[in-house]
Amino acid sequence: MKRRQLLQSGTLVLLLGAQHLARGASIVAVRVWPAPDYSRVTIESDARLSFKQSFVPNPPRLAVDVQGLDLNPALRELVAKVSATDPTISGIRVGQFSPGVVRLVFDLKQPIAPQVFTLTPVAAYQHRLVFDLYPTQVADPLEALIAERLKESTDTRIAAAPAADPLGELIAQKDRPEPTPPSAPNAAGNQTNEAADVIAAFAMPSDARALKKGKRLPPQVMRAPAPAATDRLIIIAVDPGHGGEDPGAIGPAGTYEKNVVLRLAHRLRDRINVASSNGNPMRAFLTRDADFFVPLHTRVEKARRVQADLFISLHADAFFTPRPQGASVFALSQDGASSSAARWMAAKENKADVIGGLNVRARDAQVKRALLDMSTAAQIKDSLQLGGAMLKEIGRVGKLHKPRVEQAGFAVLKAPEIPSVLVEAAFISNPDEEAKLNSDAYLNQLADALMRGINAYFAKNPPLARSRTT
Repeated sequence: MKRRQLLQSGTLVLLLGAQHLARGASIVAVRVWPAPDYSRVTIESDARLSFKQSFVPNPPRLAVDVQGLDLNPALRELVAKVSATDPTISGIRVGQFSPGVVRLVFDLKQPIAPQVFTLTPVAAYQHRLVFDLYPTQVADPLEALIAERLKESTDTRIAAAPAADPLGELIAQKDRPEPTPPSAPNAAGNQTNEAADVIAAFAMPSDARALKKGKRLPPQVMRAPAPAATDRLIIIAVDPGHGGEDPGAIGPAGTYEKNVVLRLAHRLRDRINVASSNGNPMRAFLTRDADFFVPLHTRVEKARRVQADLFISLHADAFFTPRPQGASVFALSQDGASSSAARWMAAKENKADVIGGLNVRARDAQVKRALLDMSTAAQIKDSLQLGGAMLKEIGRVGKLHKPRVEQAGFAVLKAPEIPSVLVEAAFISNPDEEAKLNSDAYLNQLADALMRGINAYFAKNPPLARSRTT
């Protein structure tokens, strides 16, 4: 009798277990990360989710059937999480398509190349279903930087011009010759001499040659008058570490590294954009300008695409105990790490792709990663000089963890022709330094120090004296 009761109760447990499994996974969180480069949507769950997707080009929308789910309030939150300023997603619709299958429809503002993939649990995350929506048409960041600088130069000249005399203007119009209409591209589609001269004044020589051969320019560049006193634009790639799904280190009071370094990057950008070196204007290019994830190889690729003169990656260190303190500067090493601490730091920072969520099955992942094996001895030598100049200036405003530039195999520093350093501004795991990182005054001092380091490097290494590869 007891045996029969046990068997019946066991059967009941099995049936309840089967019903529980039939209800599928539970949603832990949903997140939306809009960015100029791509928009990411993440569904985090306590079990792996399977899916089927289909893309409709006109009007552009992506439909994804997620299996093993029932519609619940957490999924409905996705609808409200889409911002009106999202450059890619205009809205998300969710509904129960069939028992155990939830359909998500992404209404899009432009055509995309979607990547939908799953991630296994890592760090604080459970299973993740990730939707990366990449626009098929991407603006050229180098052209955008040049156009920005030209617009600023024009606006400055207009603001500095004396106020017009209406009566004198009317008198002058009588004898003024008819204006020459703006020249247009020739039959072959090449740029006119005026446009090419504008670019030659701000871009690198290689850029000017390429644009003279036929590449179209943005309208605002075409209209801008050529400035007279510059040779080319100096571009500094500023890389705020982590971002989006990857928070980086978290301080004892809950400060996220990704937020601190973004605030520091904005301050450094503002200083770079008003600076010049030997008469050459500077322009900062941020690898991320908001809270979103950027893979390590993409950060390097972005800097190379704008032909950056320098690459500066900003971080805020963490350790197992609250005792370590002080800033550090790192360069790449081809021959192993300069210390066990540098090796540990590089290994930790190189895990950003795993935590942030890289689609390792992307067909071009191997090609992009090949870029990370092209570092040169010359690049490392220049990086050490840049790091030394920055470390000296940082030491004037705060403590240093090590008095010299350390070296290790940081993936984000492997741009073959760009001097590259990684700056650990402070130990965010130290309560005192976490408080400093939350101080506007300290961030301003640190940004000033980094700017002085950049200027000191260029004083000894003028950009015009260096050859470049394209």
